[in-house]
Amino acid sequence: MEKQWHPDPEPIETNDQATIWVGTAAWAIALVALLIFPPAPAQQWWVWTCVAGIVGGLFGIWFVRTFRRS
Repeated sequence: MEKQWHPDPEPIETNDQATIWVGTAAWAIALVALLIFPPAPAQQWWVWTCVAGIVGGLFGIWFVRTFRRS
């Protein structure tokens, strides 16, 4: 039996900046929580993971804004 070909659907328009801001805010909230309630010394990598998430989110915002202008 041969499969019928269907055209690809159109891409969905999304608000990329809002998505990245929400993710960055979640990392910032997690960082504040970890600074208020510090993890065990062996688990300090959690703090740096939050910092990396915030930095990555800020880079993502910059990248999306730059890409949309092009």
